[in-house]
Amino acid sequence: MDTRKKNDSETLQDEMLANFNNPEKMEKLYRQNKVAFKQEFSLVYPQLKSNPLAGFWQERLDYDADTISWGSRNDLLFVALASLLAGLLAKIPAIFSISEDYYFPRNISFIVFPFLIAYFVRKNKIPLGIIAFLSGIIAICMIYINVLPDNTNSDTLILVCIHLPFLLWALFSIAFSGNELNKCSKRLEFLRFNGDQFVMSALLVAAGGLMTGITLGLFELIGVEIQKFYGDYVIVFGLAAVPVIATHLTHTNPQLVSKVSPVIARLFSPVVLVMLVIYLGAIIIAGKDPYNDREFLLIFNALLIGVMALIFFSVAESAHKKELSSTTWILLLLSVVTIAVNSIALSAIVFRISEWGLTPNRLAVLGSNVLMLGHLLFVTAKLFKTLTKKGTLNDVGSAVVLYMPVYILWVLVVVFIFPLVFGFK
Repeated sequence: MDTRKKNDSETLQDEMLANFNNPEKMEKLYRQNKVAFKQEFSLVYPQLKSNPLAGFWQERLDYDADTISWGSRNDLLFVALASLLAGLLAKIPAIFSISEDYYFPRNISFIVFPFLIAYFVRKNKIPLGIIAFLSGIIAICMIYINVLPDNTNSDTLILVCIHLPFLLWALFSIAFSGNELNKCSKRLEFLRFNGDQFVMSALLVAAGGLMTGITLGLFELIGVEIQKFYGDYVIVFGLAAVPVIATHLTHTNPQLVSKVSPVIARLFSPVVLVMLVIYLGAIIIAGKDPYNDREFLLIFNALLIGVMALIFFSVAESAHKKELSSTTWILLLLSVVTIAVNSIALSAIVFRISEWGLTPNRLAVLGSNVLMLGHLLFVTAKLFKTLTKKGTLNDVGSAVVLYMPVYILWVLVVVFIFPLVFGFK
């Protein structure tokens, strides 16, 4: 029987550490979920280096990782079918003569997330009740956003289009976590998977871009014009397929990018910290005013969201480590500076509301900034406790993921309540 089902509070890492000298138990854990075993073993290996068995498992898993796994025939069939359907959804405006400006802002997330959700529903053998729940929410969201009034000047419509992907992303996390949604370790694994998936997607897009350049160049040399066909079909279907293919490759071959993502996080954290400090000084010198410059405030908030994403991803990558490192100090300093940036953005939006009144956009930005500031303070406090030996990096990871449902509640408010309160304006 699966030990994880006996005690939901135990993680796979805990089971490895508790049963490492029990070859039979370790083999069972490995066979139950080889992909998860490889991922989690790489995280606990630093603690087990002194054990001779650790070298055996490291060599065994590294040997398995030498070749790329494409998954079973059924897996490949699913990926091919999902990619084809995603491409067909992307072609709906051309097939039915629908305005792209109307279709894509409302439906771009439905070209991506339902297929990623279906991938993990299949992989995790999700119960029918949860499948019905996920399918129902997706259907409601799809109908809802497409029946909203077609007013390109509507602030609430724009806000719904921006926030709805986050709601589908939350459904994606449910499918990914399966029966372990309540475990912080599983939520952190989801954040790490998102980082690895993003890196894999970027690699696929870069490779596709290189192939596109070579292909178009070769056909141009022989005088054959394929740009329109290539752009209308190959590029559209290729881009639609990228998320599904990247998800499959990342899930079946975690070793491909599992070492790249932490390097990126560790490399960019100090760079972003220095950039933020310089940027704040440059704002003062340049005399930029986020209080009266709307465009600058929007860019300022976009910067804030990007930095917060980097902090949380870096925390997710570091949470499994037992020992502190310079990265923890950098994350603390980056969090403190980001709190300063958030405070400036928050004060600016409060000023704009007091001067020019409440609008859907201003209320959405105000709510988002308040939530982000609360989350940053929560994470920063945990980082400080970790550095003063009053907490652990696992506590920091828990602080990141335990707050996530608060964002989802706010997304639900913006998506479903804002249009009604503000009369779809």
